Amino acid sequence: MIEAGTGAVFRETTGEPRTQAVPLAHVSLELGHLYTEDFEAGPERLRAHFAQVRPWADTARTVAAAGGRRPRVSTCFLVDEYCTRFSTPAALLPVVLAEAERAGLVIDYLARESGCAVADGVPVAEGVEACLVESPPPGSDGSRPPVGQTGWLANGRRTPGVRTVEAMADATVWQSPAENTARRHSIFLDAELWDEAGGRRVWSCAFLAAVWQLARLGLLRHSGEPVLQPVPWTAGEDFPGDWDALPPLIRLSASAAPFSAYRTCSVLPSRLLPVEHAVRVVLDQVNVEPQALRQVAERAFGEGLSVPEEISDRISYVFNEGP
Repeated sequence: MIEAGTGAVFRETTGEPRTQAVPLAHVSLELGHLYTEDFEAGPERLRAHFAQVRPWADTARTVAAAGGRRPRVSTCFLVDEYCTRFSTPAALLPVVLAEAERAGLVIDYLARESGCAVADGVPVAEGVEACLVESPPPGSDGSRPPVGQTGWLANGRRTPGVRTVEAMADATVWQSPAENTARRHSIFLDAELWDEAGGRRVWSCAFLAAVWQLARLGLLRHSGEPVLQPVPWTAGEDFPGDWDALPPLIRLSASAAPFSAYRTCSVLPSRLLPVEHAVRVVLDQVNVEPQALRQVAERAFGEGLSVPEEISDRISYVFNEGP
């Protein structure tokens, strides 16, 4: 896969390094993805959040243990510091970890959302965007510019644009939008993946969340190498005073199960439901590295596990009312 506009390559060809496999847990359990206002509200807001997450996290572990196996479950937490830089890792992260511990939860992996855009110099988001293959709705004539130009991705047929007065002579009757895979009635979604601000592309929360899901499923590669991989963080080590000094993804527990997993489960505030709908639209139209998919399928078969063919069917959610 060739990344749009940068020349960065996400592909495997003869003569290039083989696609490297990654270790896999059974489930990657996300314990939170909060916004700036949640952190600014103080420890009490975090305390309420983790108190609501705890019973659902216990349930997710119970489900993962179905069939009598000893489940490998890793936990993660995503800090949204991409669009708005607030506080510092040194001031914020000890509070997050302390409130999670107070609720009886352990965060194994902690990530910065900006790492879903660029991680260790690799433009991850652009690489994923270059792999998008839009699902053309019936009757498409190719007149609409592709997602790489517009920054918008839909799950079906958009309403045709309104013609000008001069062209009213051949105006067509209004058509409703339509979902490609509708079950009688459509739930149409047109999601914005990026916009331009100050001469640079700014990725949407929905698109970065889709990248985050691909990372948790172990499906991101750059020249055959995994990207957004965890960096061990020594227990008790001070966090830096600047977000850019913190690796995109850190492993906080030396005994943690692998970061990536066959399936993901995210416990999130219900206000994020629209964002996660957009995530599924993206995942349904991304052309993932075939060898990475094959590696996961072979590993799952070797463990006697069933993994859905569709990427979006590998992710699940628990939406609560939020703190």
